Amino acid sequence: MGTTASQLSKESLSEYQELTFLTKQEILLAHKRFTELLEKHEKDQIDARVSMGKIITLPELKSNPFKERICQVFSTSEQKDGSLTFEDFLDLLSAFSDSATLEIKSHYAFRIFDFDDDGTLDCADLEKLVNCLTGETNDAKLSSTEMKQLISNILEESDIDKDGTVNLSEFQHVISRSPDFVSSFKIVL
Repeated sequence: MGTTASQLSKESLSEYQELTFLTKQEILLAHKRFTELLEKHEKDQIDARVSMGKIITLPELKSNPFKERICQVFSTSEQKDGSLTFEDFLDLLSAFSDSATLEIKSHYAFRIFDFDDDGTLDCADLEKLVNCLTGETNDAKLSSTEMKQLISNILEESDIDKDGTVNLSEFQHVISRSPDFVSSFKIVL
């Protein structure tokens, strides 16, 4: 892989099709959208990066409460700045595509919700998750008591081994009982 120049080669296109859940047309559209976000001097650079600030302006992400976290999870940047290469962008779109498996979707959802990247969803992660979903304005924000009760309910339902956190397999177990998860976890260009 490694093509981000102005045009995608047939070989690159075939390889991207094999490595993602995206169709040829979706890859071409993704390339067009990604290239539009690049600065003029970057358009012919292999492995050019688009800043998180530009990625989150895409209509498909603009109103997503997890947009910054999504970029951070899919970014391969050593600076941990959330910037994306074209291949990072394809990985993001592939994981959110209708064709991605429940296992792939739940894996990335877990990583997005694991704000501290420690491999578990603890009380702090769950509080951030709830705040992202409900909004952090004063009229939407839960009281401390309501938050504690909600987190307690989430852990009661999800924490199978009762260690006070939700690990990936526990998360996937909960998701497997939620038929709407797959259809709601998508981004379509």
